[in-house]
This record gives sequence, structure tokens and C-alpha cells, in this order.
Amino acid sequence: MRAVEITTPGGPDVLQIREVDEPALADGEVLIKVDAAGVNRADTVQRRGSYPPPKGASPFPGLECSGTVVAVGRSVDRWKIGDQVCALLSGGGYAEKVAASAGQVLPVPKGISLREAASFPEVACTVWSTVFMMSRLTSGETFLVHGGSSGIGTFAIQIAKHYGIRVFVTAGSDEKLAVCKDLGADVCINYKSEDFVARIKEETGGKGVDVILDNIGGAYFQRNLESLNMDGRLFIIGFQGGTVTEVNLSCMLARRLTVQAAGLRNRSIENKASIVAEVEKRVWPAIEAGKVKPVVHKTLPLSEAAEAHRIMESSVHIGKILLIP
Repeated sequence: MRAVEITTPGGPDVLQIREVDEPALADGEVLIKVDAAGVNRADTVQRRGSYPPPKGASPFPGLECSGTVVAVGRSVDRWKIGDQVCALLSGGGYAEKVAASAGQVLPVPKGISLREAASFPEVACTVWSTVFMMSRLTSGETFLVHGGSSGIGTFAIQIAKHYGIRVFVTAGSDEKLAVCKDLGADVCINYKSEDFVARIKEETGGKGVDVILDNIGGAYFQRNLESLNMDGRLFIIGFQGGTVTEVNLSCMLARRLTVQAAGLRNRSIENKASIVAEVEKRVWPAIEAGKVKPVVHKTLPLSEAAEAHRIMESSVHIGKILLIP
């Protein structure tokens, strides 16, 4: 089969199509013929050599896909050959076929095409696990997502609005902010021309927001703390603004703030299966009801994976980028 290989750590051009062996199918796994794979910023970090796959995972990039089940391993009861599915992966999505743990496989939501379904597993599992399961965001609270026009952001806006949350976003252009507003964001802040801390305080009567989902890290850490309400929760899922910063911690004590950080890829199979089960229970009905819709910026052939990474790293995209074999 064909797969995209990281030939050496480096820029997008190190991604090359290769003929490789089909993945071996272990107990508890299904083999999926890939229809589309989602491109995520974590893939670009892996390409640069800073995010190696977990032990035993595919060396090829790709953390989510959609497709058709073509084989099932022992101990798999739910899925059968011919099922149309999407899946959260530990790697290997940039390929014609990929093996996935059965507990990380989801049905294609009703009303969503097989191809569009590839845009959901990684963002849905990331947002649901961090914002709702761990940060306990609930109806009536306020929520800030940085990078509101990203794949994570466009999904987070919609699912938060569905659950009765007041949503704040930051983005870097009026075009991106207009998309965020159309998706339901209540307060849209251009981080290039506005101080998001001041705007949040203005919009909340000086209180701040209850939960922040942050992909910037060090560069925003102090300002995020200053933007939180009493008992506020900051969840960090990326370090686009660096990993090192100097911070005044006094506000954490004064306002009982919580800071957490986590990714999905290195969690146990059992932990990921529990997240996927929660997503199917709490997110899939919202998608099927039309409350959360796929936002796809561009679909490219697998042979243009390098271009997909260039688009991702330029941050010009709005929503998800997909690759098709």
C-alpha cells in the first residue's frame, strides 16, 4: 500500500509517498481502508522530529481518519467488514490502510459524508476530554478558545454553544473572526489589534472567563491567568508560543485557578476508549442534529501531504485540512 513517510526530520518536503507493507492486525483492532485523513498541527511537530509516535504505533503521521472496515481482529465484537467508520489513531492515517484499536473507532454520524467524518475524531476527542471532562465546563459558564478559526476552534465554538456556553475567541484576521461569529462565537477578538485580556475583562464586567483552551503556551501564559474568573481553569494543548516563560503566580492563589495540560496520543488505549465512548454519547447526537457541522478548508491528495503541512504551518486555513489516498 502507499503511505506518507517522514524521510528525515525537517520541513514539509521530507514527506514522501512510499510503497510499504500493510499494517499487521493485532487482537482488538480493525483494519480500515482510508477514505480521508485529517491533518493536525501535531503531525507537523512529528515531522520536525519533536513528537515521536508512542511505542508500537505506526511511524507514519496521521491521528484521525475515516474509511471502511476491511478486516477485524480477534476480540472485536462491534465492528464488521463493510462498516463505514472514523477513528482516533496513534499514527498511520496518512496511508491507504490503517489499523485502529476497536475502542477508538466511531460510526460515521448520520447526515455526514464518509469523507467529512475524517474531520471530527481528533478535534472532538481533544475538546471533549480537555474542556468538558477535565475542566468541567458547564452550561451558563464562559469559555475562551484561542485560534477560533482552527480545526479545534471551529469545533469548540459549535459544541460549546450547543451546551449553553458563552464563547469568546481570538483569531488573527477579520475574515477568520467572521467565520467564528457565523459558527456562534459571542465575542470575537483580533489578537493582532486588540488586547484580549482587556476585552475579556470589559465583556465580563471585570470577572474573566471560566475556562480557556490554549494552544500557544508560554507567550500567553501570564495573560491567560489574568483573563480567568474566580475558580477559572486553563487547559494547555499546544506550545506555538514556546514552552518557557516567567510568570507571577499570585493570581492563581488569589482566584483559585487551575492549570492543566495534556494531549491524546500518549494516553493508554483504555483511556482513549473511554474518551471516544463519551464523545459518541455526548457529541455525536449534536452532529447528527446539525448543531455541529464539519468545517473543511481544503482536501488534497495524499501525494500533496507536504502542501497540506505548508498550509497548516502558514495558519491561513479555516477549519480542517484533509488528505485523500
